[in-house]
Amino acid sequence: MRRYFGTDGIRRIANTELSPELVYRVAKAGAYVLAKHCDKAPTILIGRDTRLSGTLIESAMISGFLSYGANVKQLGVIPTPAVAYLTRKLQADAGVVISASHNTFEFNGIKYFSNKGMKIPDELEEEIEEVMDSGKLEELSAVSEKIGVSEIRTDLLEEYVYFFRKNFEDNFEKINNPEFKVVIDTANGATYEVAEKVFKALGINHVIINNTPNGININDKCGSTHLEMLKEYVVKNKMSLGIAYDGDGDRCLAIDEKGEEIDGDKILAIIAEYLKKQDKLKQDTIVATVMSNLGLNKYVEKNSMKLIQTKVGDRYVLEEMLKNGYNLGGEQSGHVILLDYNPTGDGILTSLMIIQAILESNKKASELSSIVRKYPQVLVNAKVNPDKKYDYEKNKEIKTAIENLEKEFTGNGRILIRPSGTEPLVRVMIEGKDEKILEEKARNIAKLIEKNCQ
Repeated sequence: MRRYFGTDGIRRIANTELSPELVYRVAKAGAYVLAKHCDKAPTILIGRDTRLSGTLIESAMISGFLSYGANVKQLGVIPTPAVAYLTRKLQADAGVVISASHNTFEFNGIKYFSNKGMKIPDELEEEIEEVMDSGKLEELSAVSEKIGVSEIRTDLLEEYVYFFRKNFEDNFEKINNPEFKVVIDTANGATYEVAEKVFKALGINHVIINNTPNGININDKCGSTHLEMLKEYVVKNKMSLGIAYDGDGDRCLAIDEKGEEIDGDKILAIIAEYLKKQDKLKQDTIVATVMSNLGLNKYVEKNSMKLIQTKVGDRYVLEEMLKNGYNLGGEQSGHVILLDYNPTGDGILTSLMIIQAILESNKKASELSSIVRKYPQVLVNAKVNPDKKYDYEKNKEIKTAIENLEKEFTGNGRILIRPSGTEPLVRVMIEGKDEKILEEKARNIAKLIEKNCQ
């Protein structure tokens, strides 16, 4: 089992669990593993979100990279997908994002991207961990003229803006409607500056909220994990659509004109239908995870499409897409991968696809989102000892309770239990027809897990 990396890089409380010393080791080992086949000094891009600890973690990473002999380009505050895009465009050897995504400000994290702009696979993360713990880091130190250098390249944010202009400007000139009003919640995170630039460049009538980061207000009662403020704003101000990004900008959720949530499953269906009408949905297939609602399955069956489900994590969605040539995939949480554009979830890209679909259909957002009828789904988190997240699988009492519940729901729903990849939690998800019953059953299982996994 991996010691440091979870399902989305390393994520811990900054300056304690994620200490500068640990970050230095992660950087040095990562530079070695990701640049083993370089015939020159590797170049690594670094971007971060708006967390208070961002510059602390960034400084430690830069030290590790330079000490190995890698050269660094500091992108400043920039969304995760922008780092992925720029890593490919500039033909850098790797990219790093310093962010804890949707977590509160005291957390921070590290995500590595390969030279292809994709999150690195599990095997590479495991190799980095082996190097970190091998005692050989001192041997990887550059000396004399081989020490790396760092340069500030915050100007490269404009390259990311140009990416959207290049792909969407012509179409938005044709379909833009000044009556269509969008409010964007940037979660006081990594999109706080670039979202304004993109929407202004494309001429979309918009308002931006929660775009005044102070280091500690990232995701604080705002963004894709706290939609209440956005819902209220949409209804009160009679907006056509609300858009919410998460802290690092790789997720997008939406709110229709009635104040109702459009989650990742509905977004996938909206974009799939839009692409299918243009004959651009490869193999008429959506790739999602096992957390997707049964409603998405029913929509796909009804509309002569296919749904392929992977284990939880956008990296596994991407692996399936690359393996079999699909171009649309994502998660219920709002990670949507549009592989024809970028090999990672991109909140701004997703929102522009949604807006295009709405404007070209001449329908309201609520009409488009109604194509998926959601089944009640309850998710309860069991708090456990971080070292015992997988113990529920071996516990006889828990296994028996889960098996009995699965028999009870056969044909009428499903049960999914999985450890969180980023937090000391085991997630209990139950889907079915009666939400009250689902809530009761899920809480019972969660309590049982908590009792036995402390």
